[in-house]
Amino acid sequence: MQLTKELSAIYAERADAIRRRLEEFSQVPREKYFYEYCYCIMTPQSKAENALAVQKHLEKIDFRNHPCDLSEYLRGRIRFHNVKAVRLTKAAENWEKIEEVLAEGAESGFEEKLRDRLYELSDGLGMKECSHFLRNIGFRGLGILDRHVLRCLVQCGVFAEVPSVASKSKYLQVEAKYREFAEFVEISPDELDLLFWSSFAGEILK
Repeated sequence: MQLTKELSAIYAERADAIRRRLEEFSQVPREKYFYEYCYCIMTPQSKAENALAVQKHLEKIDFRNHPCDLSEYLRGRIRFHNVKAVRLTKAAENWEKIEEVLAEGAESGFEEKLRDRLYELSDGLGMKECSHFLRNIGFRGLGILDRHVLRCLVQCGVFAEVPSVASKSKYLQVEAKYREFAEFVEISPDELDLLFWSSFAGEILK
């Protein structure tokens, strides 16, 4: 109970900033979606700041329209740079298909179904990354279960130890528990994610 009170107190301090950040995600223009997608390809096992720097570089060189081998550029910045360079090129090649899925999903309003389709279509995006990408372009209600969030769930007593989210089924099981906890503390899943994340990073990134 004490921990829940502490969480509510921290949320009260940061709620306005968190809501502003979520509103910014909803205002991302469609022409930027591709680069948000690339950002989420970069994030696994790499620092968010480095992934963001790569995203800005891709925008600068107009990578969407002029794809190239980025393995050397990624070296030293992003882990598994060769693999991720290939995935970036594939993302550029497959982007029209992904755009079609996003357009259909925006009309349907079913975020979980949209994430499933994206998960099946994407090379290099797991359930967490698909959720992250969709949140970053304005979709709501999906759990972004990275290690920071999972550790916070342990600290809050939701799990005794950091749970595995390695498979889709395990991810969905943990996400269900995450949503239950969000409902219990009366903080939306999207806001709770940024609250947890900012407690580690010291700032509200993306």
